[in-house]
Amino acid sequence: MGVAFRNLGEHRRATEYQEQALAIAQEIGDRRSEAVTLGNLGNAYANLGDTRRAIEYHEKALQIDREIGDRRGEGQDLGNLGNAYAGLGDYRRAIENYDRRLAIGREIGDRLGEGNALRNMSVALHQLGDRAKAIENAEAALKIFEEIENPGAAMVRKQLEIWKNG
Repeated sequence: MGVAFRNLGEHRRATEYQEQALAIAQEIGDRRSEAVTLGNLGNAYANLGDTRRAIEYHEKALQIDREIGDRRGEGQDLGNLGNAYAGLGDYRRAIENYDRRLAIGREIGDRLGEGNALRNMSVALHQLGDRAKAIENAEAALKIFEEIENPGAAMVRKQLEIWKNG
């Protein structure tokens, strides 16, 4: 229910259901579900503009995913942390998290995770004024998105056009 309300843009209601799901996951000792729910809560709070709280939830999710050895979850947590730090304007810290996300994506063969890390890193690099590196990362993301036929390719292609012609 929490994810459904998030998708409808009802982030406050989403957090209510996610908090309930978190309590259940903790009660039954389901660490994987606990980590997923913490990540969902982090995203919900980020959408509500409470970025500091979002970071707390993402860090908790990251800790659990590392404890249970869930590399895919760890990568997602790092990407979420990167997004949260970018939302605060801390692009260097965002890039650190995206870079670790990228390494995990490559290690486990998560092409979508790789592409997302490169795309997000390109935006952060552009914000820091490193246009050449931003374009390089966006081109790498585009290549991956085209290979896996991800609709995100259109957005990256458009961004590259703006950066190259702007």
